[in-house]
Amino acid sequence: MERLIPGLLMAVLWVLLLFLAPPLIFWFVIVLGAATALSEFFRMTGTLPSSGILTLFIASSLIPVLAAAEGSQVAVLIGSYLALLGLVVLLISFYTRFTDPLAFLLRSGFSVFYISLCSAFIVLLRFLPEGSSWLLLLTAVTAGSDTGAYYAGRAFGKRKLCPSISPGKTVNGAIGGILAAVLAVVLIGFFLLPEVSSIQLALTAALLSVVGIAGDLAESIIERGTGTKDSGSILGGHGGLLDRIDSLLLAAPLLYLLLHFGVFG
Repeated sequence: MERLIPGLLMAVLWVLLLFLAPPLIFWFVIVLGAATALSEFFRMTGTLPSSGILTLFIASSLIPVLAAAEGSQVAVLIGSYLALLGLVVLLISFYTRFTDPLAFLLRSGFSVFYISLCSAFIVLLRFLPEGSSWLLLLTAVTAGSDTGAYYAGRAFGKRKLCPSISPGKTVNGAIGGILAAVLAVVLIGFFLLPEVSSIQLALTAALLSVVGIAGDLAESIIERGTGTKDSGSILGGHGGLLDRIDSLLLAAPLLYLLLHFGVFG
């Protein structure tokens, strides 16, 4: 129950946000989520000299997702450059306050791409025609993959997928997760996007599920490298926000690119 009730509540709120909230409200919520995930990331990867400096680094890292309010890829690209420039300027300004400035520069630079830029693509997806439906399908990919992997791994998992990164993940679990994601997307897509063929949806779901697994493992690398179990505790039994969106972050830009280049006709 500790995980079930918060999970159901998050699912309901997410659907309401996708289909009832105006795009700018959606953008604002994503900005808040990205700021929370960035805070978790910075607290996991190293202690900053002060909370004030932490706020400045988070604000700079947020620029790409802030720029996404324009609904333009160019704005997001410019925002990514400004974010990196801001991080460099901040580190120069507070250089003597860090025990390992280079390591922090590399980590903070990664945060711009991994969290803020990928979050910006979630906003860009919302501005596309049928964007809410595609975002719901993307969520179905990550949720279906996680659920399918859990149960398939428990029932059939023996061979470890990446034991040095995440000992609990198995090859059979990953296969079960991909199949569950495909099934969920084909079923939901039949009602929300009837103009897209089931074969296209199935292939897309499989591809996004594989990328989502990579996103999950990327976050596991961060946790293992920093000696933390969860990115935070804001979601109770679900851990931190970054724990919940790690798969979504890497998969969102790929879905946007597929849609942008007309893969679905």
